[in-house]
Amino acid sequence: MRDGRPIIVLPERYRVRFRSPAVKTLFRWCLTSTLVLTIAGTSMACPFCGVTGQTMTNEVEQASAILFGTMSGARRDPADASKARTEMKVEKVIKSHEFVAGKETLSLSRFLPNDGKNPRKYLVFFDIYDGKLDPYRGVQVSAESKIAEYLVGAMAVRKKDVAARMLYYFDYLDSPDIEISADALMEFGNADYKDYAPVAVKFPPEKLVQWLSDPNTSPSRYGLYGSLLGHCGNKDKHAAFLRAILDDPKKRTISGLDGLMAGYLLLDPKAGWAFADGIIKDPNTEFLTRYAVLRAMRFFHEFRPDVIPEATLVGGMKTLVEQGDIADLAIEDLRKWHRWELTDMVLSSYDKETHAVPIVRRAIIRFALTAPKNDKAAAFVSKMREDQPDRVRDIEELLKSEANPPAKPSPMPKSKG
Repeated sequence: MRDGRPIIVLPERYRVRFRSPAVKTLFRWCLTSTLVLTIAGTSMACPFCGVTGQTMTNEVEQASAILFGTMSGARRDPADASKARTEMKVEKVIKSHEFVAGKETLSLSRFLPNDGKNPRKYLVFFDIYDGKLDPYRGVQVSAESKIAEYLVGAMAVRKKDVAARMLYYFDYLDSPDIEISADALMEFGNADYKDYAPVAVKFPPEKLVQWLSDPNTSPSRYGLYGSLLGHCGNKDKHAAFLRAILDDPKKRTISGLDGLMAGYLLLDPKAGWAFADGIIKDPNTEFLTRYAVLRAMRFFHEFRPDVIPEATLVGGMKTLVEQGDIADLAIEDLRKWHRWELTDMVLSSYDKETHAVPIVRRAIIRFALTAPKNDKAAAFVSKMREDQPDRVRDIEELLKSEANPPAKPSPMPKSKG
């Protein structure tokens, strides 16, 4: 199930589909563990979307054929329950193939019953396997769904420039069809910030304000919508709007707080930084709120140094280094930013009682191992090698693997029909 809408997977042979399930029990560990890291030098996709993966338009390119229509006459073989047939009335061809060209109906080897009083449509993805049609995936949608039109338009716009593509997907972010809106969101999630930033100024701010004001908007979208409003909004009108959301205690723990923070900083850097700095200087502020500021700081360091000066961002990280529950993340960022002038400060944190947890101490050792050789760093590493040789060796292996990531696997070849 996805957002209450069933997705039917129809395998004919062994297939692997990669998804990104949320593992809530590991949430805090994934935020704080310096073992879960982005490979140095790898560009982020959309910084505030929170969702990436295979989109339906990507699947259209990979499938041999895709049809949209209504199912009827579902029946099972009484002699073999594993065998079934369902008739598909083809209403729209998303992607054609000689096996389906010109056909108004198809008989599928699947049992897909339909309610005659409330018929539902199916988007079916086909491959060709062993010389036959293989309906390997089906998406069930409502009778009023516009998913066929959406995919046809998406395939047409994929041939155009990034601006045209993102403008197209923006218009579908609020589609009442969950499959469409989720796919449009994932297109943003997969897009590089540098690609969609120039077109973000063209988005209608009133629409973003409407979405952010709608109580039915999923909090997971706040980050994207808030950051986009920071690009296309007006300082006088929209900075105060975003600040009001940030000041709302009920929304201080939403997943998109970092994007809202970034949007506010983009619209009003001076007031925005005063607000953000006040948050991180109070160690009693909820961890997730301080973490949202840290993520916004990363965004400005990597993508928008023209808005918040690096010296200001480094000062913010120094503040967070003093706080044991988030110090590992700040230290890791300072390591990636090559702020070796802060070596004394970072190393001196190792023996603090507030920092005496493995995650933080591991981050400090990583910093020391990466720092250019100096007397204090060398002495610290030498002591760590003597006291904790296995830990140091493990950390060095991780650093090597990050510096030399494995090659990406070759894509699976398409089956031959």
